[in-house]
Amino acid sequence: MNYAIRFPFGDVLRLRIGAVFLAVAALGIFVSGCNKSQATTATPVPEVVVATVEQRDVPVYSEWVGTLDGYVNAQIRPQVSGYIIKQNYTEGSLVRKGQVLFEIDPRPFTAALDRAKGDLAQAQAQLGKSTLDVERDTPLAEARAIAKSQLDNEVQAKLGARAAVESAKAAVEQAELNLEWTKVTSLVDGIAGIAQVQIGNLVGPNSVLTSVSQVEPIKAYFPISEREYVLVQKESNATSSKHTIRFFGNPVELILTDGSTYPQKGKILLADRQVDPNTGTIRLVAAFPNPGNILRPGQYGRVRVETSMKKGALLLPQSAVAQSQGSYQVAIVGSDHKVSMRRVKPGETVGTMWVIDEGLKPGEQVAAEGPQKLREGSLVTPKPVHHSGEGS
Repeated sequence: MNYAIRFPFGDVLRLRIGAVFLAVAALGIFVSGCNKSQATTATPVPEVVVATVEQRDVPVYSEWVGTLDGYVNAQIRPQVSGYIIKQNYTEGSLVRKGQVLFEIDPRPFTAALDRAKGDLAQAQAQLGKSTLDVERDTPLAEARAIAKSQLDNEVQAKLGARAAVESAKAAVEQAELNLEWTKVTSLVDGIAGIAQVQIGNLVGPNSVLTSVSQVEPIKAYFPISEREYVLVQKESNATSSKHTIRFFGNPVELILTDGSTYPQKGKILLADRQVDPNTGTIRLVAAFPNPGNILRPGQYGRVRVETSMKKGALLLPQSAVAQSQGSYQVAIVGSDHKVSMRRVKPGETVGTMWVIDEGLKPGEQVAAEGPQKLREGSLVTPKPVHHSGEGS
């Protein structure tokens, strides 16, 4: 239907001209929108931090769970029976060798000593009498003024009196020891534990009163498998770049349960004489300085020690390796700045670095961070980064 016939010719012309302008304007808006859309979809090339695959000889460390124990552990037991009347130390404090820790009621032992001294005096008196008898009757017997048998009996009596004196002296010494042992002393310098008895308890030689542990230095016991022991012995002469491995001479680190590394380094003292047939492990002993008695027996930690040297190892920052469903991969950035995803086989960690056993070549460029965010074939702008090596 043509509505133009209803209006004058001028009006029809103006309407048609207006429609043309509207069409041109709409076309301009459409073209402008297309240009904006194209400008929006043109994203810039992302910048990626890359690391160069390093190749060098690196020491390899092994860790084992260790248990701390006193360098010397002494159970404090009384050597006489009696009632505890005094505790002379503060539980958990440092005590010295010979320091009195407990006192046992000394009165029965004082009485026993007095009785032993009395017996000794009596024996000595008897010996004196027997000696006088022999001295008096010897010339009489020689002159046959008395029977020789009488002198013989007096000589035997003198010998018996002398033996009685020696026995009485021993009894006095034993009584003196028993009285001295009523003061129970520490056998070593160390930390005294909680008392296992209270004042008024009857104790004897089978009673444990407390324990004292020498903790400076302190020992760490840790088991390693028989196979590991054989391997570290074989590697004990490995050398690289003037670096010599000595398993029983290298410093040993202790990693505490909070993940921190104990500041004092220790050393391995010895290996046990045999492999445990039940576990297939051999127990090793290390010692660590313990100023301030910070470490205590019974604590756990991880003993870390250098066990071998890996020659020509390929190293990458740990952040450059992505793990997914048991596999590991890295993002290789080629000379054309394109990403290529590649599977690798990592080995030991060395500080913040990871030893890569398979999948890489020396000098290749790898995305140092966030490889899981990159895609195969994507274009990136590499940004080199310097990374450090072993760490501790």
